[in-house]
Amino acid sequence: MAKSNKYRTNKIKQEHTIIEDILPLLENLAKLSVIKSVIPGRINQRSGSGMEPHLKLKYDTPSGIKILAKNSASIQEVFVVTDDSDKAIKLMKKKKLVK
Repeated sequence: MAKSNKYRTNKIKQEHTIIEDILPLLENLAKLSVIKSVIPGRINQRSGSGMEPHLKLKYDTPSGIKILAKNSASIQEVFVVTDDSDKAIKLMKKKKLVK
């Protein structure tokens, strides 16, 4: 049987590639007790230069929150699974984990 390339490190599911310099930001999110899982998704190329890697809140989803991870060359969808989106968003903002 072939070994699956889907795996988790702590709460982060690494089924897809994670864009450069974003993993430490996702690891900080995963440390929050209100967050059950962090699932990186699709990556798209973007134009930009010299942008520091960061996470940007987008909107609530049925299972939690959608965030965009950005660096100077790429943008990646990230889905955060939580039972309490409002509390998670407040904590993320308080700890300056997202914009």
